[in-house]
Amino acid sequence: MKIIIITLVMLAALIGCSFGIDLMLGFELKTAWRNAISPFRVMEVPEYFVFIFLIAIYLLKKLYSLMNKWISRKLAKMLE
Repeated sequence: MKIIIITLVMLAALIGCSFGIDLMLGFELKTAWRNAISPFRVMEVPEYFVFIFLIAIYLLKKLYSLMNKWISRKLAKMLE
């Protein structure tokens, strides 16, 4: 429970910082709010590649873990 609260507080603080910086840069209130809430609209092409790369690494690790579990279960059944 503590981890979830800390994560939400950090998220709120980062969104607040982003919102404040956008306002100081002269964006309108609506534009600053949209940029803070939807970060994918303000990402550039290299940032999309990094984002997709990190998601792919995460998914490959999970797939590798599942495959290892599946293989170990299969071997355990064979050895019985």
